[in-house]
Amino acid sequence: MYPDHTPHGPTHRPVELHQPTPIQPAVMRPAPLAPVQPHTLPTVASIVLPDGRIVTGYAVSPAQPEPVTAKPAVSRTAVNIALGGVGFLAVSGGLLLLTTFIAALAALIQQLIILAAVIFGGWIAVQILTGRDTSAGTTVNIRKAVIKRNHFHG
Repeated sequence: MYPDHTPHGPTHRPVELHQPTPIQPAVMRPAPLAPVQPHTLPTVASIVLPDGRIVTGYAVSPAQPEPVTAKPAVSRTAVNIALGGVGFLAVSGGLLLLTTFIAALAALIQQLIILAAVIFGGWIAVQILTGRDTSAGTTVNIRKAVIKRNHFHG
């Protein structure tokens, strides 16, 4: 288990055992019921069924419907027309902003085209107005060239 060059054996340490302490479960007792006396004694009703049996029980009052809310002073049609007018104004304002945006975009494109024309025209003017050095380029005299089988021989 241990390598041979280890001069000592394994050290033994005392082991401490921890025993869990049991917890006593809580005893659940039902809460005592306090008798509640009704404020008024309910009425008892008896019903005779068609087969002759008699059913006796407390009468249940029917559920009361919720009270109807009062109608608003302004008719719903008038409210709908007013909301439609507000919506139309909102759309009109949006369309006004859209046309303004389109006009600004068209002006930007026009300015970019003019800028490109000025730059290109300036480049052309520089090419025309600057003097060329003829010794820098290759000059071919076509009148002296002999064309034979698609090759130029000078």
